[in-house]
Amino acid sequence: MALYIDRSREAVVNSYLPSVNTIQTPEINPFARGLSGGRMSTAAVEEPRQVARKFLARPQHEGVGAVVRRSIGRFELRYFDPFLVLDEFSVSAPAGFPDHPHRGFETVTYMLEGAVTHEDFEGHRGTIKAGDVQWMTAGRGIVHSEMPAAPGTSRGLQLWVNLASHNKMIEPAYQEIQSKDIASTTSADGGVTVRVIAGQAMGARSQVSTRTPTMYLDFTVRPHSAAPARQPVPASWNALVYVLEGEASFGGSDQKAVGAHHLVLLGQGGDGVEVWNRSDRPLRFLLLAGEPIGEPVAQLGPFVMNTEEEIDATVNDFELCINGFEKAKHWKSQAMIALDLE
Repeated sequence: MALYIDRSREAVVNSYLPSVNTIQTPEINPFARGLSGGRMSTAAVEEPRQVARKFLARPQHEGVGAVVRRSIGRFELRYFDPFLVLDEFSVSAPAGFPDHPHRGFETVTYMLEGAVTHEDFEGHRGTIKAGDVQWMTAGRGIVHSEMPAAPGTSRGLQLWVNLASHNKMIEPAYQEIQSKDIASTTSADGGVTVRVIAGQAMGARSQVSTRTPTMYLDFTVRPHSAAPARQPVPASWNALVYVLEGEASFGGSDQKAVGAHHLVLLGQGGDGVEVWNRSDRPLRFLLLAGEPIGEPVAQLGPFVMNTEEEIDATVNDFELCINGFEKAKHWKSQAMIALDLE
């Protein structure tokens, strides 16, 4: 995902943010103190985490003609360690996300409808179809494009996962999993189904290897299910729920349900997450959790490092096409050529 509109090399960098966004001492969870570590329990959830904050992700324009609902990486929530950005995007040709760079983190693209074609300056090209996942490690540098590849509107989600300082300059890499190969399982009573993008749930385990320990689960719960979706989460991890369809309920029946496109940040103090569907419609939501990195964050749009000096060096590398961006000097995606964009 691009986070920009201008397409000249200098404007690509300068239009992301008016200045470098620096978080010198990120809290592991901005809504809790006194965290404890520990491994994830395989036992049932006995003390569900409580809702700390919730808000609606409103549509905004991004890239070239695309629309995103950004729930992380906005002014209310700049960073939820280790997550930098969470976008629910909607795009129809010729709109899309033409050539743009990344450094210092990973992007996770999960398609809900339609398809997106990905192309980068190393010659890697492919199409992410409905239900597919691409886990891209930008590392020291990638320039790529993401453009719709199906008629009508293509919908999906993109998550940015931060990398620890010792991983920020590793070589770029991809993990691409087709929908049919994503681990999934259903509860014995048929009330809860989960697709495991990363981590493990209900006995199913993902094949994705995560440098930053991450849980990415896609739950579906039947209307008026007799039991909630339950998932253990390590005590020291940050966790959130993003509602895709239906209404999610947390706690007792007197609590107001949360509708589609809402982000729910979960506090600490419990051993997992419990989400009910008390409505007449199916509920679909994402559960995202990750081990906080706890390092300073300096971000200029698509570049995420630890210090402003490292950001300055990254901008210089990109503008001069060095230190990982060498192939950007003469490369232009097929999408850019077709759109006749400079």
